[in-house]
Amino acid sequence: MINKEQMDKLFNEASQIAHKAYAPYSNFRVGAALLNEDNSIITGVNVENRSFGLTVCAERNAIFSAVTKGNSRFKAIAICTPDSAEPVGPCGACRQVMGEFMPAEAQVIFGANCSKQVNTTMGELLPFDSLHELRK
Repeated sequence: MINKEQMDKLFNEASQIAHKAYAPYSNFRVGAALLNEDNSIITGVNVENRSFGLTVCAERNAIFSAVTKGNSRFKAIAICTPDSAEPVGPCGACRQVMGEFMPAEAQVIFGANCSKQVNTTMGELLPFDSLHELRK
């Protein structure tokens, strides 16, 4: 279990990196900070493309970057959407990728800022995930 101080630090990392997002079409920046099993943090941002189908979300950018560095198991992720008034959860594609690398008990926090956040787990975001059942 990750303590509040660690989750606050993770969210702050996501908040800071969100400002580096490339979002000229939607003006909707997203930052993600991923906590590896060794407690290191890998960040990612959304990168848009004029062909929206080629846009890559911050969550997947963080995970793919971590995998290229040899990490494939994660304890927590924080996602910050500073351009929204309310918390915005990960899209379905991101939930699927997160489920590939994060156990059901992994913590997930997402929000627009520090005062408007949702704290949950991977299992709650992606219930009845057969991959988690098969790993038991």
